Amino acid sequence: MGKLDERAFGAIVAGCKGCEGKVFEVGTFIDRALAVMLGAPQSDGRWIHDGHKFIDGVYRIQCVRCRGEAFSRTECPRCHRVHGLVQAMEKPSRLAVPQRCPSCRGLEFAVTALAPAVVRVGEGRPAAPTATAHFGGAGFHVVQITCETCEWISVAEGCPLCGGPGPLRARPG
Repeated sequence: MGKLDERAFGAIVAGCKGCEGKVFEVGTFIDRALAVMLGAPQSDGRWIHDGHKFIDGVYRIQCVRCRGEAFSRTECPRCHRVHGLVQAMEKPSRLAVPQRCPSCRGLEFAVTALAPAVVRVGEGRPAAPTATAHFGGAGFHVVQITCETCEWISVAEGCPLCGGPGPLRARPG
């Protein structure tokens, strides 16, 4: 779905064309799982992405040393809708988590979302992502809600980030 594949991403972070720096700050939307009870998160959640999902969500790569932009897009990183990144960053989730399950009245849900994050990559082991939006805030987009009691499911229609017509291909497993 993203504008990069693993090969292109690897080539960009191999070294800055401006200063030959080897450490980059990457802006990306990645998968986050969290437990929600009565409509409120029970923790900050945990990252559940792999390499493909990480690269699919990339919208910016910047050299840490010279601050040069090695990659930057304004399209939605998931469906490529023109100027969709602004909506993805500034709008709240279109899929709201209910306080109670509409099927069984259960209180607990497993939520999967796409959250914007910043990650440093380059020499050495990559640091853990730092979320730049949290549950309920602009930029944090719920993708799926599953009731822990009866397995009722609700899934965001169209592109979960910007509301566009939908991803160009199925999300990697």
